[in-house]
Amino acid sequence: MESVIERIEQGKFWKFHGGIHPPQQKFLSTDKPIRQLPLPELLRIPVQQHIGEPGDILVTVGDKVLKGQALTVANHPMVVPVHAPTSGTITAIEASVIAHPSGLSELCIFLKPDGEEKWRDREICPDYQQLSKNDLIDKIAQAGISGMGGAGFPSHIKLNTAAQINYLIINAAECEPYITADDLLIREQCAAILDGIKILDNILAPAFILIGIEENKPEAIQALKNATKTIDKIKVCVLPVIYPTGGEKQLIQVLTGKEVPSGTLPSALGIVMHNIGTCFAIADAVINDIPLIKRVVTVTGKSVAKPQNVWALIGTPVEFLLQQCGCQQGNKKHIIMGGPMMGFSLPSFTVPVVKTTNCILAPDEAEIPDNDQEVECIRCGQCADVCPSQLLPQELQWSAKAHDHQALNDLNLFDCIECGACAYVCPSHIPLVHYYRVAKAEIRQQTLLDIKAEKAKQRFEARKIRLEREKLAREEKHRKAAEARKARMNSGTAEANNEKSAVAAALARVKAKKAQEKDTNNDVTASDTSVGSPQEIEKTDKKSQVAAAIARAKAKKLAAQTAPNTESNKSTQSSNVIAEAVNNADNSSKAAEGEITDSTSVINTNVIKDIEKPSELSKKDKIAVAIAKAKAKKRATEAKPLKNEPPEDLLSEKPSNDEPDSQIVTNSTNKTEQQVKEQALSPDDIKKAKIAAAIAKAKAKKRQTTESIINNEIPDDNEQRNESAEKEIQTATQGESLDKNARIAAAVAKAKAKKQQESKN
Repeated sequence: MESVIERIEQGKFWKFHGGIHPPQQKFLSTDKPIRQLPLPELLRIPVQQHIGEPGDILVTVGDKVLKGQALTVANHPMVVPVHAPTSGTITAIEASVIAHPSGLSELCIFLKPDGEEKWRDREICPDYQQLSKNDLIDKIAQAGISGMGGAGFPSHIKLNTAAQINYLIINAAECEPYITADDLLIREQCAAILDGIKILDNILAPAFILIGIEENKPEAIQALKNATKTIDKIKVCVLPVIYPTGGEKQLIQVLTGKEVPSGTLPSALGIVMHNIGTCFAIADAVINDIPLIKRVVTVTGKSVAKPQNVWALIGTPVEFLLQQCGCQQGNKKHIIMGGPMMGFSLPSFTVPVVKTTNCILAPDEAEIPDNDQEVECIRCGQCADVCPSQLLPQELQWSAKAHDHQALNDLNLFDCIECGACAYVCPSHIPLVHYYRVAKAEIRQQTLLDIKAEKAKQRFEARKIRLEREKLAREEKHRKAAEARKARMNSGTAEANNEKSAVAAALARVKAKKAQEKDTNNDVTASDTSVGSPQEIEKTDKKSQVAAAIARAKAKKLAAQTAPNTESNKSTQSSNVIAEAVNNADNSSKAAEGEITDSTSVINTNVIKDIEKPSELSKKDKIAVAIAKAKAKKRATEAKPLKNEPPEDLLSEKPSNDEPDSQIVTNSTNKTEQQVKEQALSPDDIKKAKIAAAIAKAKAKKRQTTESIINNEIPDDNEQRNESAEKEIQTATQGESLDKNARIAAAVAKAKAKKQQESKN
């Protein structure tokens, strides 16, 4: 440590790699004092002007604010608040173009000054030494002070370190051409700057304080020496002029001979550095309770009529500064914020001054030509020779154009201080710094996305583990409850028996509910599948009606059996039961709807009764009876009532005991023939009725498995239809030779056959 101080006292310093000697052009603005400017018409105050996170806004549109009033609040260690530079009204809070190489917009607070310059209440601190270290750091943080040398790192973060600090370095080198803001500030505010250095000394307690300043500022050097000559631990170090001596790592190496490793903060080496403008802002904040609301800005360039340094309020538009210094920006192709080496062209003249703005440069064509076109790299290697960070600019540019982030990290891209020395010496006019800035932004964005993805993954895994743990806990709880319930039920007490009964009842209810739901689903499925053509719906209805008719026939038969009957009418009752079943089956499709009249049913029943002895009828009579019966059934199916009412003598005629059965059948047959003639049947209708009767009879005969009803010899094909009709009648009336079950089965089979035939027709 002693050797470092000895070298400094002897004026011997170390050197860093590379560096250049561009034209200084500082004489343009060093011959005039810092000028106070009038209030602009509108101030645009960006919410974020530092490295870190933006603060929460405390004001709304229409609010009246006082000078020095906080507009945002710090909710994070890396947040620096912003304050109102003057009193006025908040007119808008919206996105606006900010001072950034990207030219993007960010949230800004628009303040219209009222001209009164009315301050908020302030607490003056005449003796800062009475404040603790934490109180001093808190005042600096609440004042919104960040590094004013260009990086914008929050100052209170640098000061709040637990490391042992050996050297506190004050950066007054101001090595970039054209810029003289720190030079003029030292000349005019040296006492206040010294107060700021003392406050930093009180917080950090370093072994030595080194003020590094280049030898091209003789007046500022003299002012610092005069102010610090009685303080032994403060050393004013006059350095040779070489760019970029003012870089943090470069100045540390020049003064101490130590190189800061890649990715390491200077505090790890026991070193903390602050800018000369930051020291002045710290003194104003701690002693006078004035937040960072203004700074010194150099307005220079050969396009400016009166280049000078001015006190600019934070949020002042650049066009206002240029107007005050006599620059007509209307005919300018670009205006640069910062110096010619590290500055960037502004996308708009309405961009506001921020806390890191130290220069507004308006060059002419001779100073910075606009027609320099980028050409292919010739691999001369000059960029690597002048790089103060000992990087490989050529390879960095190739990787940046290829968006190879891994290669850029391997080449230590973030060690680049964007000094612009490589671009300055490049004979191909390649804007290397611009490639590096874009690549850094892409890597930062990707890093944020990776961090978010990793956090999301951790949350998902934690949730998965939590759900699994809760599932196991529920299963264990249910298992214990089941075991406890089982133990209670097996205890043999009355309560256990009641619980068993309750469980059994619950299980029965569950089974019943499931069965009901299954039946409902089956019904719904059946109804869904049956919904189709009208023929299918009609077929389903007819099935139900046939089943109802059969049920009614069975009920009537049971009633007839229970009633007292004599031997003489048993045969007649059996025949009537069969005839009723046949009639009900034939007329079931329409009887449920009331479309078949009672008279029709009476006719069919009487006809069946009258032909109980078909053996005594002639063939011709049998055919006529079958035709009439088929026609009546057809009309019943079509739901059409008979056009001609049956004769009254047929409805009221009752057979007498002394009248022969053959005469009864003959009379009935003759009356049936008369009905057919009166209905004026067409030949086609008669033919259709014959065919339907034959088909019905054939199907009925096929289903009769009990015994053969007719033993007559089957004639040739010409007489087959007549014999089929006769057999149909005999099957319905042969009650004495068949048992009751066979006769009922025959009637049901015949009804089904007729129903199927009607569906086909």
